[in-house]
Amino acid sequence: MKRMILAGANGFLGGVLARYFGRRGWTIVGLTRRPGTGSVPAGVREVAWDGANVGAWAAELEGADVVVNLAGRSVDCRYTEPNRRAIWNSRVDATRAIGSAIARCQTPPAVWLNAGTATIYRHSLEQPMGEDGVIAGTPGIKDEFSVAVAQAWEAALAEAATPRTRRVSMRLAMVLGRGSEGVLPVLRRLARWGLGGTMGDGRQYVSWLHEADFCRAVEWLIEHPELAGAVNVTSPQPLPNEMMMRQLREQVRAPFGLPATKWMLEIGAIFLRTETELILKSRRVVPARLQASGFRFEFPEFAGAVADLAGPACA
Repeated sequence: MKRMILAGANGFLGGVLARYFGRRGWTIVGLTRRPGTGSVPAGVREVAWDGANVGAWAAELEGADVVVNLAGRSVDCRYTEPNRRAIWNSRVDATRAIGSAIARCQTPPAVWLNAGTATIYRHSLEQPMGEDGVIAGTPGIKDEFSVAVAQAWEAALAEAATPRTRRVSMRLAMVLGRGSEGVLPVLRRLARWGLGGTMGDGRQYVSWLHEADFCRAVEWLIEHPELAGAVNVTSPQPLPNEMMMRQLREQVRAPFGLPATKWMLEIGAIFLRTETELILKSRRVVPARLQASGFRFEFPEFAGAVADLAGPACA
């Protein structure tokens, strides 16, 4: 029986992944800071860790088939100094701890998939960003901190002394899923309440991914040893914000959606305790390496993805 060590099993993506692989007969060991709270899917064996230091949990990695690290504090907050430290440390420290634990294994995991972010690329309206895209902050978008975190996250993975373990940095886009977690339920509510209009000028691209394709991409990365290093894990069809919101309104049958200008979003972000970068930065990211390796998306188009996610779940 194959065994996956899953850091961040109590989060939205961790839960999606644990259920997918659990249904396929995998043993899932979830590394969590809050064992016993009922926050992980049924069937996941919980093991406590602090996300920063090598401890007793490290023994679980011995002989495992794959390690998937999705640990990291949510970026949906104001970037105050304490929040910046928490966002940075929760990603970099967890990655370093896993690297140190793998380095001590007699029989290390064959594959280590580490979360990263598609926001590592420069704001782009015209140029689709494959893995060779421009990595830099963008003046006027206030994304310098996010890009610096993304680079430090990937550097911690690259610096790990794990020569017998293949490492992949998954540059993840926004993942759309069912249930109450994730961003899609929030967007649907805004659309139903008449607030699903264009955000900013609406030209900024949104990169996204259906939860089923996220799980299938993880499975593909595990099974394809030629894929190492940075891999964009995102739909092949990012779309402008204006089009995304229009398709959401159509899906929930909302007759109109009030637009929100940039200054309105700035004020709203203060009250909602978040940052406008999450909305205004254009992420026109494409999965060049995944597609070149032969991966095929089940839900390449946004409208089809949200329509599917409005229906019943499937295996």
